[in-house]
Amino acid sequence: MHVDDGEVVAIMGPSGSGKSTLLHCLAGILLPDSGSVRYQGQELTGLSEQRRSALRRSDFGFVFQFGQLVPELTAEENVAMPLLLARVGARRARCEAGEWLERLGVATVAGKRSGEMSGGQAQRVAVARALVSRPRVVFADEPTGALDSLNGEQVLHLLLEAAKETGAAVVLVTHDARVAAYSDREVIVRDGRTNGRIPAELGG
Repeated sequence: MHVDDGEVVAIMGPSGSGKSTLLHCLAGILLPDSGSVRYQGQELTGLSEQRRSALRRSDFGFVFQFGQLVPELTAEENVAMPLLLARVGARRARCEAGEWLERLGVATVAGKRSGEMSGGQAQRVAVARALVSRPRVVFADEPTGALDSLNGEQVLHLLLEAAKETGAAVVLVTHDARVAAYSDREVIVRDGRTNGRIPAELGG
């Protein structure tokens, strides 16, 4: 499979087919048993874990089904964290985090921790965290799976709209055909294979 800059690709397939595993391989979190993953022409499978981690911090954003916010941190601190890891100054990081929270409609929870937010609010914060560093690719694993239909649709709209504005590609795993309908293209995973092909490349 190939993902172009700015493209939205939905990965679908039956439970246990390997959708999330494929996502993790594309993001360089896992290494495939066979085949290859290339990003901007660079072979990810040949990089050290340290270099893959650096690439994930600089070029990739992540949204998970349950948000996975750091519970001890406030919403603003969670969103600022990718910038701080990239050695952006604390003042600028807080400012940009606040701007993204405003953009996602959750500025009112900036000082709250995840346990004090609704599921929809927490997932919007997670989207803000994924996009604050303006990644080239956003990987979203069932980003609306833990939300009701209304909140799920709102979060999806915000994610795709913000990604479009920043020019990021979005690769999302979903079992929901309504979510997949928002994508430019669907990739079906069966028995660990994407339409019968294993090699994958990100970036056009």
